[in-house]
Amino acid sequence: MRVFLAGAAGAVGRSLIPTLVQSGHAVFGLTRSEKNADTVRANGAQPVIADALDRNAVMKAVQQAKPHAIIHQLTAISQKIDLRHFDREFALTNRLRTEGTDNLIAAGLAVGVRRFVAQSYTGWPHERTGGPVKTEEDPLDPNPPKPLRRSLEAIRHLESTVLGTPAMEGMALRYGSFYGPGNAIGEGGLVLKMMRKRMFPLIGGGTAVWSFIHIDDVAKATLAALERGAPGIYNITDDEPAQVSEWLPELARAIGAKPPIHIPAWLGRLLIGEAGVIMMTQARGGSNAKAKRELGWNLIWPTWREGFRRGLNDSRVSVNHLYQ
Repeated sequence: MRVFLAGAAGAVGRSLIPTLVQSGHAVFGLTRSEKNADTVRANGAQPVIADALDRNAVMKAVQQAKPHAIIHQLTAISQKIDLRHFDREFALTNRLRTEGTDNLIAAGLAVGVRRFVAQSYTGWPHERTGGPVKTEEDPLDPNPPKPLRRSLEAIRHLESTVLGTPAMEGMALRYGSFYGPGNAIGEGGLVLKMMRKRMFPLIGGGTAVWSFIHIDDVAKATLAALERGAPGIYNITDDEPAQVSEWLPELARAIGAKPPIHIPAWLGRLLIGEAGVIMMTQARGGSNAKAKRELGWNLIWPTWREGFRRGLNDSRVSVNHLYQ
């Protein structure tokens, strides 16, 4: 299959390209930067240089590649995020999830692309009521706090556009929180550096539930969706959603750091804002049952417990978290 991969130099792209190539697919990797072209080529894809927010450039690139499928992995998420101003920090990613999605869909329709796989996210976007672990059928937050509203709107736009284009078989993959080499939770990443300095505290009761996914399992699941997924939404997470109060001390132990300090929620709100406190105390995890059942997907790292001990610096490809 000829696959057009948007975000080829990003966290997912660098792990995904070798996975696709090893499965016999010809990959055309979109990146906006000349300096990343050699990396894209070294990983096994033919680099395509264009700005994903330039519709004419995207149309031209897709027309030249003539792909059978498009995989949308465009984000611009740095490891260091000011959670007090979450929407401002995610402004470019939000444009990639709205304008970038629209550009790729339009280009795909122009050349008759049938399959479209896009990156979404499970976790804080879900409604913060009911059970601690959500399925694809559970609603997203109908009333998100102000610092998260634009980012959630962008996710809604991406998912509704991808799933609502009749001429395409669209899939939105709601990934859990990434870990592994080149990510914030990975050897050399910002979270581990902060934890070793005891600068990543446990806030409030740490009652938020997180779902994790190793970067190599992200690539494996994305391949499965491309090759045999039916249109729809899939949570791409490991088998063990866990409260922050459980996984954060385990991560500290796994890297040989001292236990995280504990601070009350009111102080956390001053330090990292409302969005950060929600992510530490109210967020929900995601069930992977549908993806495992319908995609025939098996995990390399079924649980973050083993992954934190052995997978933080264990990957086929070392990646940077910033996609471009």
